[in-house]
Amino acid sequence: MSKPDANFIWAIANLLRGPYKPKEYGDVVLPMTILRRLDCVLAPTQKAVHEEWLASRDKTSADILDVRLRKKSGYKFYNTSQYTITSLTGDSANAKANLLSYLDGFSDNIRDVFTQFKFEEQIQRLDSANALYLILQRFAALDLRPENVSNTEMGSVFEELIRKFAEASNETAGEHFTPREVIALMVDLLLVGDEEATSRADIIRTVYDPTAGTGGMLSVMDEHLRLQNPTARLRMAGQEVNPSSYAVCKADMVIKGQDVNAIALGNTLTDDQHAGKVFHYCLSNPPFGVEWKTAEREVRKEHMMGVNGRFGAGLPSVSDGSMLFLLHLISKMRPVDPDQTRGRAAIVLNGSPLFTGKAGSGESEIRRWVIESDLLDAIIALPTDMFYNTGIATYIWVLDRHKPEERRGRVQLIDASQMFVKMRKSLGNKRKALSDTDIETIVRLYAILSVDDKRSKVFENKAFGYHTITIERPLRLSFQVTMARIESALNNPAVEKLDKETRGQLRNALEPLILEQITKDRPAFSALLDKSLREVGVRVSAPVRKVLLGSMAERDESAEICRDAKGNAEPDPKLRDTENVPLGEDISEHFLREIKPHVPEAWIDESKTRIGYEIPFNRHFYEYVSPRNLEDIDADVRRLIGEIQTLFAEIES
Repeated sequence: MSKPDANFIWAIANLLRGPYKPKEYGDVVLPMTILRRLDCVLAPTQKAVHEEWLASRDKTSADILDVRLRKKSGYKFYNTSQYTITSLTGDSANAKANLLSYLDGFSDNIRDVFTQFKFEEQIQRLDSANALYLILQRFAALDLRPENVSNTEMGSVFEELIRKFAEASNETAGEHFTPREVIALMVDLLLVGDEEATSRADIIRTVYDPTAGTGGMLSVMDEHLRLQNPTARLRMAGQEVNPSSYAVCKADMVIKGQDVNAIALGNTLTDDQHAGKVFHYCLSNPPFGVEWKTAEREVRKEHMMGVNGRFGAGLPSVSDGSMLFLLHLISKMRPVDPDQTRGRAAIVLNGSPLFTGKAGSGESEIRRWVIESDLLDAIIALPTDMFYNTGIATYIWVLDRHKPEERRGRVQLIDASQMFVKMRKSLGNKRKALSDTDIETIVRLYAILSVDDKRSKVFENKAFGYHTITIERPLRLSFQVTMARIESALNNPAVEKLDKETRGQLRNALEPLILEQITKDRPAFSALLDKSLREVGVRVSAPVRKVLLGSMAERDESAEICRDAKGNAEPDPKLRDTENVPLGEDISEHFLREIKPHVPEAWIDESKTRIGYEIPFNRHFYEYVSPRNLEDIDADVRRLIGEIQTLFAEIES
């Protein structure tokens, strides 16, 4: 038997051509791969489990028998059947019945995996197409024993199979898993500073992924922790909305000996199946730019709970729910306990959560709460073209429930956008990868809180905050009655509601004013209008009078300032502007220095002042590059012209 990879396994799908469409191959290949892996894992104890089951099934309670069989198998699952995948190939006539019997022999926690795939339906379909026995033969030839294919390698195989399945189905592969080197970076960042986890014997840590996919992040965390501390024990938990990914993840976790109920199926935003639980480490790569409209009702309901819910800090735009996963992840971070262990998290987000939303918006309020609560520890900019389904810029946010003293009140930004190696062969949009050296460099910059490297900068929390002030300028209007303006006023909906006689009286009141000069003072024109209305004997409501005044007005910088009943200048909405003032700067001083000299009549409407937060990552790492010298550009142009002329001469000759 050879050591199989995803391409080797996927090639078996060629047997499905005809009865199955390419987009359906995964419905067979994925569950059969899981089945073969489980079969290989249980092979050493299969006979002992079957014999124990035969000897005890009629005289032992189901619960006690379950415990005995788990003990015999050496795992938290087992199969009581007499069959194996290999033995199933010895009876082609009864392949379907024997395979169904084999599936029925699994413990309940594994049968659920195949239920999610609706695998019994596929067995029936394969049998009807006379393809079942051939498929069994090909999978029986695969050596997926743990000593031949490690858990990490098996996880990579599953992820690559799902990527191929997604491509064949025109789905988004990136929704299912994250590049392993990105996960490795996230894990190593979280382990920085947790000396107990990496050194103390028999230490127990917990990890959670609310968008678990096939379990890649959980597996890499387990692998890296064990590399640094072989005696450490990691308890994993997660939730996944996609049934196929959930099934793969659950099967992998069960093989690893994890709690069978730790991996849940469902929408994390609307149905948190780990409610009330907190963890040492939290990891997530939520979908980028996916709307949460289907979850809106439940999310808004929880938002109204304030601090007692996950989303009390704010709600982002319905078009992108990634910041909801950020809030959810924070809610799962373990609070500080007496031995100073605390929750840490790493989440992959696109650029939108850094700056989307003006001051007072849901996105800004979320950033404000995260930063003012001193939860944001660092943000690392990754290279573009790192993910399978998108080439956009992505960022890792590192969060900490209780930062070390030297990091409190501060946020570190690391620009790793130029740290990558180009892949020899692209995988979807993924053309770049992080090398081990790149990961080590990023982790080192983070660990030492570097300020001496241009790729790392450290800022006080308040550096990301600002006041948005509203600058008002006075309204200046001049008034003149014209026939066109009269028609405009009479066609206004508020005036059209009046009876015919009243509208006629309004026309009679306005037409005599046509010969009047332009009036640049609103009180003066109001007096003229009121006098004319009285002369024709018509009384109008305040809304109609406002329409008449507005229809005869136009903005005029040379006109007098319009004032309210208290004598205060009225603001002109069209001249209204906003200005962002850094949080640590005095607003009045900024106004007098930056605005008043240029617009003497301006003032600040303090009732509209809002606090906002944004993280202008690229601005902080922007490096000015001076333009080339004009003489050099001219020289290049002359050289190119000369080369072109030479080519033309060669053609003519």
